[in-house]
Amino acid sequence: MTIFVETERFLLRELVEADAQGLYELDSDPEVHRYLGNRPVTSIDSCFDIVQHVRRQYRENGIGRWAIEDKATNAFVGWAGLKYEMSIRVGAPYYDLGYRIIRRYWNQGIATETALASLHYGFHKLNLPTIFAAAHLDNKASNKILVNLGFSRIETFKLDDAVHNWYELNSNNFLSPE
Repeated sequence: MTIFVETERFLLRELVEADAQGLYELDSDPEVHRYLGNRPVTSIDSCFDIVQHVRRQYRENGIGRWAIEDKATNAFVGWAGLKYEMSIRVGAPYYDLGYRIIRRYWNQGIATETALASLHYGFHKLNLPTIFAAAHLDNKASNKILVNLGFSRIETFKLDDAVHNWYELNSNNFLSPE
């Protein structure tokens, strides 16, 4: 199993089939999906499909979301990372930062820590000039994380009948801790 990034507390590694149970805990929670279109998964089988979809992204695009594994417990706590996105926003493809954390791990700085490591990887390993991100207008926590990471809100857009903020971060504006 490939480990892409290591932070003080977490490994960011490839998503594997053994993560399906953790994905089910994450994506079956209606509160986790509150700002994601309110479509939680209803079976673990769909989580195996998610793993295969992400693994296909690794092969086809060289990047996809990574599992977040707690180094102290080996627990799956969510996912984070970059995705080569071609369909959410109209126009040219782009690299999108995303993160999703199991609710019992919220408010521990995990999204910020792993997003920062993902940005560092994107700008310093992949040499990306710009990374984008989106957050539902009402998702105060996610919007705060993106602003604290240095993203600038450039506009709003509608997705699934909800307004989202659209952010960008250029490599020359990224203040990496390393």
